[in-house]
Amino acid sequence: MSKATAHRDAVSRSGRASTRNRTISIKVDALARVEGEGALTVKVRNGALKDVQLRIFEPPRFFEAFLRGRHYTEAPDITARICGICPVAYQMSAVHAMEAILGLQVTGPLRELRRLLYCGEWIESHVLHIYLLHAPDFLGYDDAIRMAADYPDEVQRGLQLKKVGNDIVTLLGGREVHPINVRVGGFYKLPTKAEWAPLIERLKWARDAALATVRWSAQLPFPAFEQEYEFVALRHPEEYPFNEGRLVSNRGLDIAVPDFEQSIAEEQVPYSTALHATIEQRGNYLVGPLARYSLNFDKLSPLAQDAARDAGLAPTCRNPFQSIVVRSIETLYACDEALRILQHYEAPEHPYLEATVRAGTGHGCSEAPRGSLYHRYTIDEAGIIQDARIVPPTAQNQKTIEQDLWHFIPPRLDLSKEELTWQCEQAIRNYDPCISCSTHFLRVEISDA
Repeated sequence: MSKATAHRDAVSRSGRASTRNRTISIKVDALARVEGEGALTVKVRNGALKDVQLRIFEPPRFFEAFLRGRHYTEAPDITARICGICPVAYQMSAVHAMEAILGLQVTGPLRELRRLLYCGEWIESHVLHIYLLHAPDFLGYDDAIRMAADYPDEVQRGLQLKKVGNDIVTLLGGREVHPINVRVGGFYKLPTKAEWAPLIERLKWARDAALATVRWSAQLPFPAFEQEYEFVALRHPEEYPFNEGRLVSNRGLDIAVPDFEQSIAEEQVPYSTALHATIEQRGNYLVGPLARYSLNFDKLSPLAQDAARDAGLAPTCRNPFQSIVVRSIETLYACDEALRILQHYEAPEHPYLEATVRAGTGHGCSEAPRGSLYHRYTIDEAGIIQDARIVPPTAQNQKTIEQDLWHFIPPRLDLSKEELTWQCEQAIRNYDPCISCSTHFLRVEISDA
């Protein structure tokens, strides 16, 4: 038990009343690590849970409107600005949608380099979440800075591992945040093999560090909380999915990406400006690491499969708290895959494929670190974007996060309000809802109802 956890447990036992048989309201006015701005309200009346609302009140960002009237070649640069943590996912979904319109099929070394770029993003994003955003919850710390006092080696390992991912994005994407080297058909320019050479040795270290991360994260204390999710993710016949495949689920969904809007419905709820996504006539579903892992375990590298088994995971994982271990396994896979690509890399003759502009509608879906990210565009004969739709993973998961809280809270009503609030925050962070420039912890206001 960490010093911070022991202190928190002592505080929780220091005479604070449990929520059992009480009427209370737990109110989080500024929810951290949600894409945009959000809040959480939990109402308990006479010891029974009466309401849970995960309220996302982010102001409109207008990216879909920004895209209208712009040339299709601008979509990768514009959409990259949506997120500073996973810009590659937005770029990849955008270029795949545009290439579907233009009849381009990127294959060979250029396709491999796109997978490499995605490896970099998965490494930096997953490691950020594992070490700096989520592990402090399990170990009882308010933030990673306090955790680093007792776990300096682990935090240092996380920072160095994250830097390897950032360096892949920098070298191939042109810069670390909001890459500028991605274009429809490929890349504007490509690094030479000599420029890649130093990164190969660092990736060998990173693979070992990622394996150590799996072993470390597997030892964290996980609540017993398994849910019967409908998992949704891309599935490719030959590889663990990054940016190609069909959308499938463990309950029979199996559609091509262009059929997304015929199968997935979005609805407005009165307390949230973000839409709730559901599968038509079925209900909410889960995207992200648990879904990818559970639907594609057989496509992981042998090293990643063995690491998962050694960590005590079955090929299907339904405990969202163990998503930190699954992210570690995906980080290990990304390091392994990046090494495979670089060790067999042969530069293509040209950095991109030429395209002839034509009107049409195209769809793209790729696997952002947090889950499936869908784009749809319509362009005219001049290549001008007439319409755009973007469905990010956090919006798809919002209803499921809320439903999980309905199941998570009732058995824990004997906890103090302080401890219950802490555990609700941790439960939300299981899904790594994405927000830029956030603090680690939530500022919480708890008042009697």
